[in-house]
Amino acid sequence: MGKFLRKSLSKEKTLHFNPPQILALSFFAFIVIGTFLLKLPFAATTHISWIDAFFTATSAITVTGLAVVDTGLDYTVFGQVVIMILIQLGGLGLMTFAVLIVMMLGKKVGLHQRLLIQEAMNQTSLGGLIRLVRVLLIFTIAMETISVLLLSIRWVPEFGWQEGIYQSLFHTISAFNNAGFSLWSDGLSAYVGDPIVNLVITILFITGGIGFTVLADLWYKRTFHALSLHTKIMLIGTFALNVIAFLVIFILEYTNPNTLGHLSSVEKVWGAYFQAVTPRTAGFNTLDIASMTTPSILFILLLMFIGAGSASTASGVKLTTFFVIILAAWSFLRRRAEPVIFSRTIKLNTILRAFAIIVISMIVIVVTLFILTITEDAPFMMIVFEVFSAFGTVGLSMGLTDQLSIIGKCVIIVVMFIGRIGPLTIAFTLATPKRSNVRYPEEDVFTG
Repeated sequence: MGKFLRKSLSKEKTLHFNPPQILALSFFAFIVIGTFLLKLPFAATTHISWIDAFFTATSAITVTGLAVVDTGLDYTVFGQVVIMILIQLGGLGLMTFAVLIVMMLGKKVGLHQRLLIQEAMNQTSLGGLIRLVRVLLIFTIAMETISVLLLSIRWVPEFGWQEGIYQSLFHTISAFNNAGFSLWSDGLSAYVGDPIVNLVITILFITGGIGFTVLADLWYKRTFHALSLHTKIMLIGTFALNVIAFLVIFILEYTNPNTLGHLSSVEKVWGAYFQAVTPRTAGFNTLDIASMTTPSILFILLLMFIGAGSASTASGVKLTTFFVIILAAWSFLRRRAEPVIFSRTIKLNTILRAFAIIVISMIVIVVTLFILTITEDAPFMMIVFEVFSAFGTVGLSMGLTDQLSIIGKCVIIVVMFIGRIGPLTIAFTLATPKRSNVRYPEEDVFTG
């Protein structure tokens, strides 16, 4: 018997996880921890089922914002603080906090840890990762502190010191991390025309969603010419998309009595602006989403699918991914050998990666829609909106979230997880890499 055990142990293989697998497992581990914390008796004011606690924990760590229960009413301050911590961890990245702890202990960040940071922050190289983490942490602390103070100016007179500061802190963390969780049942609808709330909240989630690499690039470089191609595309693309979205929402909803129609001229501008910039994974709302016109809903679906920036608190396929695909298609139509922008050529590997992200994302969405149309008794448009919102970790809903069946909740949980980790990361986690130096003869395939 002893000989058999020794022989078995000698053949035992040590488990080795690659960075995508470690990233996925770490997120799942914190979801489990968050679920148990939210199930504690003093975490809720009413009975919360295991599936609802699991859903909430997943929604928080993936910074989605979809809620099956009322965050402000059904959770105690303890439960809300748990959600707030999960949002901060999920938004900035678990690996970022791990590196912070290592740095505080005075230890050196090794190659394995750098590989994890590279995967978590979606970087293409190991250079400058620690500097990026430092800039991120300093910027986050400064941004959130200033925002809490500004929102306190608005909410302390309304709610008192304790409640006003707490509301400011919760919504600041939720906004900067593009989570969309609110302590009010109607979101921020009561502040549709409030300049302070509109500006502070939108600046928070636009800044958080633009990408950490962009923020670092802006921190160290002072001229537009010196910025990286990624930063230039993100800045111009974000501005252009936000302006287009504002005009579309403003025009389509201007006469809708259930959204902008009953508001004053100034409130219409604020309402259209807020609802135009929030779908790219922020998740807050000042207008009733379910009351918007069908064209507006379809446009919001596109915004949720695109998302914000790589290496940010946001999700979606990412603005740069969408832009690369559009640029590649335009170059093909103009019969150019390769896409060029700002006197720089987009690498073929970048185009293939963007194409893979789009294809895998569409497969996930279509499969999810197919399942939910079987399990859920709801209008098709509501299901479509819920799926896009979950995949883009947006958090906007047309009212379906709290009506989901148990199977529906489980499916949306998986989609939120995939949306936050990233479709390519999930694919790399499940796939076994195969390398080969063998090349085969080329042959044409008829397309189009």
